[in-house]
Amino acid sequence: MGKMSLSNDIHARIQAVQEKIEKAAARCGRDAGDVTLVVVTKAQPVEVVQAVIDAGARVLGENYPEETTEKIPHLNIPETLSWHMIGHLQSRKSKLVAEHFHYLQSLDSLSLARKLDRHLEEAGRKMDVLLECNVGEEETKHGWGVSSSSELNSFYADIEAISKLPNLRIRGLMCMPPLFEDAELARPYFLRLRRLRDDLRRDYPMLDWSALSMGTSVDYTVAIEEGATFVRVGTAIVGPRHYS
Repeated sequence: MGKMSLSNDIHARIQAVQEKIEKAAARCGRDAGDVTLVVVTKAQPVEVVQAVIDAGARVLGENYPEETTEKIPHLNIPETLSWHMIGHLQSRKSKLVAEHFHYLQSLDSLSLARKLDRHLEEAGRKMDVLLECNVGEEETKHGWGVSSSSELNSFYADIEAISKLPNLRIRGLMCMPPLFEDAELARPYFLRLRRLRDDLRRDYPMLDWSALSMGTSVDYTVAIEEGATFVRVGTAIVGPRHYS
């Protein structure tokens, strides 16, 4: 497939996803303009990422900082493009994120926050972050546990500490619920995150809790119905991942 036809194909898929976003927002009385589509380009080759950019996408989600920084020099990138780190970030790779990314959606510990803050200071940058919550209580998932009172107390203490870091700006919450073939089964987890966000708005009104990142290719319309402001869609737009 040529560059132009690949870009056109991806553009059509982005349009199809945007139409579904608009319909999901309309069903629950929301403005579709409040939902940002993050096109997930992790494990995709340079030509696919470039086609995504050429198709008009301006928010790209990546999981692996080293892979992203290797791709960047080979891409024609508009100034308006925003790189979002959406996967678990190992602290030893936080310097790459501090230098090359615009947004971290998957901040999952106070120790990582402190390390990232130091690297941002060195780079002379500030970064918007979302706090990842393990709403499904899955041992294989990262994020703060928020199910028991002791977990919540610990989470609240970490929020207070993170809010004092000068180079990080808390913008809301993120979750990766268990993966279901039936999107409706994910709804309770999205609802749990939204209710937690509402509690945090009450308890920390001085902080910004406007963003909720939840929903992927299989369940993003349900996530929108439950309040998502970021949806992370990869497969439905770029197809399967291309791991080398």
